Amino acid sequence: MPHRTPSSPASRRTARPSTTITVAAADPDPVSAAVTGDGGPAAVPDTPYGAALTTGAVARRLGVAPTTLRSWDRRYGIGPVHHEGAKHRRWTPADIAVLETMCRLTAAGVPPAEAARTARSAAVAPSGPPGAVAAAPAEAPPGPGPGAPPDGPARRPARPGNWGALPLGRVRPECRGLARAAVRLDSGAVDALLGEVLAAHGLVTAWDEVMMPALRAVGRKWETSGERYVEVEHLLSWHISSALRRVPARPVPPQPGPPVVVACAPGELHTLPLEALTAGLAERGVPVRMFGAAVPADALDEAVRRAGPAAVVLWSQSRATAGRALVRRVGGMTWGVRGARTRATVMAAGPGWAGAPVEGAVQPASLGEALRILGALYGRDLPG
Repeated sequence: MPHRTPSSPASRRTARPSTTITVAAADPDPVSAAVTGDGGPAAVPDTPYGAALTTGAVARRLGVAPTTLRSWDRRYGIGPVHHEGAKHRRWTPADIAVLETMCRLTAAGVPPAEAARTARSAAVAPSGPPGAVAAAPAEAPPGPGPGAPPDGPARRPARPGNWGALPLGRVRPECRGLARAAVRLDSGAVDALLGEVLAAHGLVTAWDEVMMPALRAVGRKWETSGERYVEVEHLLSWHISSALRRVPARPVPPQPGPPVVVACAPGELHTLPLEALTAGLAERGVPVRMFGAAVPADALDEAVRRAGPAAVVLWSQSRATAGRALVRRVGGMTWGVRGARTRATVMAAGPGWAGAPVEGAVQPASLGEALRILGALYGRDLPG
């Protein structure tokens, strides 16, 4: 599973550091999601439809950039009914309700033009105030919408400037929606989207085509933005880890046989790929023992001796943690009665092992291949 990632602050924590993938290309229709620094909510006079807000105040409330709101107004007609003079936009509660529908749909991966049509068509016709909106359409994910007011006074960002869309390139709509929700720090939408893609496409597709591209994109974003977006990576990593733990496990037989031992190499902190592998093995009913990040060599020796595993998976994200001597050491361990001693299959997984083949180990090229190899040891190649 050779996935390369930058070493972010999120990835340096011990519990659940992230591993990410990027498909670098320009987003053809970027929706910059986040907070900006163009002034606080202005006190404005009431309109016939209630107190109106400036574009900057609405942007902070919804977690999108003011330039995105202006673009939606110009391109799709998702704009305020009320203007002061020729240029100054004033957004009423009804206008904001339309925007909330637009945000929910784009977070779910709906293309902006289609989301705008749906948001406009949901507006109540002439019998109600202009721009008023009916209930959110079925496509909207459950949980609080991005326009929900904060618990307390609005907090100005630590740094000025816009928070742009992630560089995703050509990806699945679900990946684009996940990235937008993550940049808005919309944890409800992130959870809903992860649950939907796992249910609809399965673990391997969800990991390879949705989770990993989003993770790698946010990793590249903070790497090129002066350490910004770290909180986005923390939030996304946490929710992906939580979603992986919710993947339904197949019951293990009463006498399952030896387990698979899964661990990061000593000094290696990236655990998310191993969490995906652990979820896939559990989904197939394969007994697994997951030891997590930075397992010391002596502790790994003890774990292998005590568990007597059928296979040992060692994850390394970088060459600095890819100890080939450790592979030879684990591969040479035997147990059992004299004359019938056995040893484990060793799997060297991750980009740290790239280059010359690792002697004495199998090296899978992807999550799917790792699951096929390990599942075959138990006759459980497919979930079900």
